[in-house]
Amino acid sequence: MLEDKVVVITGGTRGIGLETVKVFNEQGAKVILFGSREETVLKAIEGLKKENIMVKGYYPDLLNYDEVLNVIKEIIKEYGKIDVLINNAGIAANKKIGETTVTDFTNIMDINVTGMFNTIKAVVPFMQEAHQGVILNTSSMVSIYGQPSGVGYPTSKFAVNGLTKSLARELAPDNIRVNAVAPGIIKTDMLSNLPKEQIAPLLKTIPLGRIGMPRDIANAFLFLASDMASYITGVILSVDGAAQN
Repeated sequence: MLEDKVVVITGGTRGIGLETVKVFNEQGAKVILFGSREETVLKAIEGLKKENIMVKGYYPDLLNYDEVLNVIKEIIKEYGKIDVLINNAGIAANKKIGETTVTDFTNIMDINVTGMFNTIKAVVPFMQEAHQGVILNTSSMVSIYGQPSGVGYPTSKFAVNGLTKSLARELAPDNIRVNAVAPGIIKTDMLSNLPKEQIAPLLKTIPLGRIGMPRDIANAFLFLASDMASYITGVILSVDGAAQN
């Protein structure tokens, strides 16, 4: 489905991002992953090599636009294009507002929103020049429902939705599609660390009766990146088993 497409995936060293790297590789894409640190990028690349998956990796500071742009230019120089950008890098929060500092709030907004803006801003001119491209962003079910604590996280994901919908309209004349995937409760490292007694109540909120897997999200990204979704833009696709608020 993605034969010879060049794909950049931020937050690609673990969880949903790493699974998306694998799925896109299976579908013929040339994948470049971004991580937050050199050691995590190298570890991910080594792990993928053991599965006969060859990818390239970088670790730019997503809050430093010039650094991001230089890496994007390097990728363009090597591959000639970027067909798909997946913005998956982000952090969560769960402190009550009384415990949340201004620095806490600013940090999550910077990483989840400003970092995404920087990668998009760096890539868009090259997509415009090619008159084609796909930008996919990781949102969250809490961008729709909110959450009972950790206000910075849903706030940042509301912003991701606004960015997605607005850029879809702005970039449509350039034949660039912009969509987001809003995962529900997914079996990642964070969830695996929860005791069973905390997971059981979560299951009751999901009509499909199971926790989502990283591949469920990766497959949603795959569909939206492919030509099968060529008339879809400005969509926030919920992948949450019809989970309830």
